[in-house]
Amino acid sequence: MQMLFQWDMSRQDPVKLETKFWKSAKAADKTREFANQLFEGGAKEAAALDEIIGKHCENWRLERLAAIDRAILRLAIHEMSSTDTPPRVVLNEAVELAKKFSSEESGAFVNGVLDAVHKSLTTK
Repeated sequence: MQMLFQWDMSRQDPVKLETKFWKSAKAADKTREFANQLFEGGAKEAAALDEIIGKHCENWRLERLAAIDRAILRLAIHEMSSTDTPPRVVLNEAVELAKKFSSEESGAFVNGVLDAVHKSLTTK
């Protein structure tokens, strides 16, 4: 989520951003690999993910969303659609990230958007 946020703010080359990020962040190799996969996928597919977010954000334009909320939503939608992580786990983790890094209201907002996205993904 932090790498996606940084990328959204600067549009740096993802590989350079990862290198810089991991100089100060510590994680096990498996965790780092998984985080990099999610970040790279979220950055690469940002336009498509933003389209999905836009379809499920009632009365909100994407550019009006807090950058951190955009990063959380991109990350979660990418993870739900490209990994074996159970959608409920992804949703719960995204809500906790929103509460921790954004606001209490963002938790409910992220929950609503991701629940709608999950329902649309399972009905395809």
